[in-house]
Amino acid sequence: MRARRALLYVPGSDWHKMERAAASAADSVCLDLEDGVAANRKSEARELVVRALNELEFGKSERLVRINRVDSDLAESDLKAVIAERPDGIVLPKVASGDQVRTISARIGFAEQAQKLAKNSIDLLAQIESAIGLVNIKEIAGADERLDALIFGGEDFAGDVGAKRTTEGSEVFYARSSVVAHAAAFGLMAIDMLWIDFKDHAGLKRMAEQGAGLGFSGTQIIHPDQIKPAQLAFTPTAREIETAKRLVDAFEQNSKEGRGAFALDGKMVDMPMLVSARRVLARAELK
Repeated sequence: MRARRALLYVPGSDWHKMERAAASAADSVCLDLEDGVAANRKSEARELVVRALNELEFGKSERLVRINRVDSDLAESDLKAVIAERPDGIVLPKVASGDQVRTISARIGFAEQAQKLAKNSIDLLAQIESAIGLVNIKEIAGADERLDALIFGGEDFAGDVGAKRTTEGSEVFYARSSVVAHAAAFGLMAIDMLWIDFKDHAGLKRMAEQGAGLGFSGTQIIHPDQIKPAQLAFTPTAREIETAKRLVDAFEQNSKEGRGAFALDGKMVDMPMLVSARRVLARAELK
């Protein structure tokens, strides 16, 4: 599993922005064929994304492509065009059912076989952006072994249920928590919602830190200037890493000596604390 602290969307119809995104050092760069592209530029964007995958150097950034929704007349053409360039993953928007995940996964699988790629070498990330998607999230999360992450689309979800968006985000808190819980239950990454005001770094920092506290692995962003604050929020600090390492080491030593419960820094250590510490160390090791 790789780090996805910041998932940067870039319109597939804008070559200059794709060039900049490829050189941005974001954990994940998502070349967008869906919402970021006007309806009359879909074909042009598809050609540019194929060119970007073929020509641009993305460094260590994950190369993702967001295709159009599976029930559109564009998704099939999107997938057929971009899979030939072997992206690292496909982002499937507005997922409403497990069948949609399985359908796209099967099509990716056929392409992997045709290109002699290892099975499930191309990841699938599903966006939960509607009431029906949230209602069916358990089915979606367990739909297919290719699925690697759930992504929460806060703006679309709020619009779908008729909620009024606020900077505090209380109106989507239940949905965010549900995405995290189901991702954890099925061993998937959870990617948090966008902070759409890309000039408000304080707001992004606040939301990202809250998301990290909820259990998200990263967040979605729409501008390169958001990369640093987003990735920093989901990166354990040196102090957090050291504390977690001390706890794990102490647990292992006490276990060898036959002690199930012990105190560290004046606090009793229990299993939830150990699990949390190990999660911190796992996050620190992601590249």
